[in-house]
Amino acid sequence: MTDDAYLFLLDDVSAPLGVAPAAVGELACMETPAVRAWLDAQGSTPTSPHLRLLPPEETAAVPEGAERLPVPLSDEELNRVRHQLAPEPLARLEEELLAYRDRTDGRDGLIGRALAAGVAPHRIVELTGVDPATVTAAASR
Repeated sequence: MTDDAYLFLLDDVSAPLGVAPAAVGELACMETPAVRAWLDAQGSTPTSPHLRLLPPEETAAVPEGAERLPVPLSDEELNRVRHQLAPEPLARLEEELLAYRDRTDGRDGLIGRALAAGVAPHRIVELTGVDPATVTAAASR
């Protein structure tokens, strides 16, 4: 696994792999000279339907032989990428987990629902900011 996300080009735009950077919103890396030069060298643009992005934990899924470029993302940008990749039921729960940072009631129930739905414990910690031990305790109930 790498600490960088990857931009890559897909031959088949209908493949459900990665997320189009344009769908995530503004990404600082897209304005860097390195990304601009890479896109130019590939004959591509930031809005190309062939251009996709995967977070660090998913980069093994980049097809072998695909043109790729590692890019650093901020924590907030990485959260947006992960949110775009999550299936709709999980994406809704992730939104609730993010909103949890601003409230204190219902923590255990929300964490329990997220775990039951398949949200990874490390993702719950990232989204809520709670102590990993709290999530582990909720998982063992």
